[in-house]
Amino acid sequence: MDKRLILSVAGSGKTSYIVNYTDEERRFLILTYTTNNVTNLRRKVARKYGCIPNNIEIYSYFSFVYSFCFKPFLLNTVGANGINFKDTAHFQLKGDARYFDRFKRVYSYRLAKLLEVKRVMDAVKARVEKYFDAVLIDEVQDFAGNDFTLLERIAECNVDLILVGDFFQHTYDTSRDGNLNKNLHANLAGYKQRFEAVGVTIDQETLGNSYRCSRTVCTFIRHHLGVAIDTHRQDETRIEYVTDDGAIRYLLGNKGVIKLFYENGKTYPLNSKNWGDSKGEDHHDDVCVVLNKNTDKLYREGRLPELPSRTKNKLYVAMSRARNDLYLVSEAAIKRLITG
Repeated sequence: MDKRLILSVAGSGKTSYIVNYTDEERRFLILTYTTNNVTNLRRKVARKYGCIPNNIEIYSYFSFVYSFCFKPFLLNTVGANGINFKDTAHFQLKGDARYFDRFKRVYSYRLAKLLEVKRVMDAVKARVEKYFDAVLIDEVQDFAGNDFTLLERIAECNVDLILVGDFFQHTYDTSRDGNLNKNLHANLAGYKQRFEAVGVTIDQETLGNSYRCSRTVCTFIRHHLGVAIDTHRQDETRIEYVTDDGAIRYLLGNKGVIKLFYENGKTYPLNSKNWGDSKGEDHHDDVCVVLNKNTDKLYREGRLPELPSRTKNKLYVAMSRARNDLYLVSEAAIKRLITG
């Protein structure tokens, strides 16, 4: 069996690799976390084959767990009226209340756990083996909590398993449930060991170079954030920490330059969004990354590696959107110019 975790970097062609792995002979299950990624995968599969072939199924993760894993075995016995994505894991719930709300919707973060509790996981694994020859999972770095445990069980199936993800783009979790897998993303070495323990080989070469980011941007990210990103490109681009008011005003008024904020990006009357929300986007040429107070201070002092890992990952996502030039601006300067 081909069972691999392919650790990728930003702009290395993760989605394209998954699509290119498919063929018209074997039966493929493709999973990803977000609806946007499902749309992107469908578009690329259709571009390759002229349609979505009958041998390729593409699911968002929770759609797969609910419709493929839960409904065939548990719908008639425990019942359910859909999924509740509200996080209530901090409440001390007992009995069915641990898994269902008062409208009988199953909590998303415990949906995978329910499969274990009701002892249908072996049946789920058999069902995966019955209908598919290979399982391909995109954005695997965001699997957490009970969902990562389910992923480990899927790794036991007698099918090929290709997992693709960028460890340092882990910006949110599919689920959290107390201390379960709490330290999963604490460090890369421990993360790799979890996969190796279930027979998955680690591949850090196939998608280790970016097609999107220039050599300049990759070197900057390696130096300031400690992410081992390299590039297929040979060209140099510009990185500038902008302090001149006129230059900042020009960037703010340039609709062709996305402005990426740590948070509350949508509150600004600009072409803007938050760092983490830009994940998966591949169409930006020049990018302006807006540094909040703490990040700006650490950058000027050469101490960005001291950022909390989740913040640092989001900053990596933001910086690695740039195909060409990367501009850094303090949020304080933008607020002063907008309100002043």
